[in-house]
Amino acid sequence: MSYIGKQPRKAALTSSDIEDGIITAAKIEDGAVVAAEIASNAVTTAKINADAVTAAKIADDVINSEHIAADSIDAEHYAAGSVDTTALGADAVTGAKIADDAINSEHYTDGSIDTAHIAADQITNAKIADDQIDSEHYVDGSIDTAHIADVNVTQGKIADQAINEAKMQISNAPTNGYMLTAQSGNTGGLTWAAAGGGKILQVVTDTFSGAEYTTSSQTFNNTGLSLAITPSTSNSRIMLFANINGAYINESGNRLIVAFFRDSTNLRHSTYGNGCIGSHESDGRVIGHLGLSHLDSPSSTSEITYKVKGRLEDASGAGQISQNTAISSITAMEVGA
Repeated sequence: MSYIGKQPRKAALTSSDIEDGIITAAKIEDGAVVAAEIASNAVTTAKINADAVTAAKIADDVINSEHIAADSIDAEHYAAGSVDTTALGADAVTGAKIADDAINSEHYTDGSIDTAHIAADQITNAKIADDQIDSEHYVDGSIDTAHIADVNVTQGKIADQAINEAKMQISNAPTNGYMLTAQSGNTGGLTWAAAGGGKILQVVTDTFSGAEYTTSSQTFNNTGLSLAITPSTSNSRIMLFANINGAYINESGNRLIVAFFRDSTNLRHSTYGNGCIGSHESDGRVIGHLGLSHLDSPSSTSEITYKVKGRLEDASGAGQISQNTAISSITAMEVGA
C-alpha cells in the first residue's frame, strides 16, 4: 500500500479503537471465540439457540427445581434411565405423575398399606390367605346364623353348660317333674313327659255310697260309679279297678253283669262285660261282692270319663249294687310307658 507522507507506525488495535456494534458475526472467524474472550455472565438466554444446551454443556448437580418450569419436563427431555431416586425431591411424585397400573407389590414398602389406604369393600375372599382370620379379627357378635355353614357347630365348639331348654326344639311346654322323652313324630323329636318306666303318674278315685243302684234292663246303663282323668302323655296306660259291694240279684238263673266303659266305649265283652254275679238259689236271691280290673290304652292326652255300667242278663228280675248303702268305688291309675 502506498502512503502520502510518513508511513503509519504499526500498532495493535485495542477495544477503544473499535466503534461499538461494527464487529458482526461475519467478521468473527469460526471457532475463534474461546471462554477467555467471554465476560462473566455475558451469555444470556437470548444468546443461546434453541436445543443448543446439550447434556455435555450442563455441569453435574447444578439443575434444581427453580430451573424447571412447571410441567416443562416430559419424557423426551430425559435420557433413558437417567432420572433416579436422588434426582427426585421429597413428595415430588404425586398420583398424577404415576401411570395407571404402574404400581405393583415391588413398589410398596413392607407394612406401608394401612387401613386409610384401602377403599371400602376391597378386601375380598380372594385377597385373604387361607387360615388367616381368627378371633381377634371378628367384631363381637358379628358371626350370626347366616355366616355359619350347616353342620359346622360341632360338640367341641359348644361351651360346657351352654345348652338350656330355650336352645332345644321341644314339642311342648315343660312341667316341673317331667322328663324329656324321644317322640319321633313330634316337633324336634323331643317331648316333655311324666316320668315313665311303669311308674304311677297319678291316681283318681270315686266312691258310690248313696241309694243303691237298681236295674231290670238288659242294656248297660250307669251305676253311679264314674270318674274323669287326663293322661299326661298319649302313650300312658290307665289301670282301672272297681270294688263293688252289695251286689244283689233276686232271680234264680239270672245274672247282674257289669263292665268298664271309656266314655261310650265298652272296654270288655259287649255282652258279658268285665264280670257278673248270678243266682242259682231256689228262692233266686243272692248278695255278694265283685272285684273288677282292666288295663286301658286310651292313646290320648284329653280328659277321659270312665264308668262302671250294669245290666241284667234276663229282664224278668232285678239287680242292685251298694244294697243297704254298702260303699262301692272305682279307681283309675295312670301308668307311665
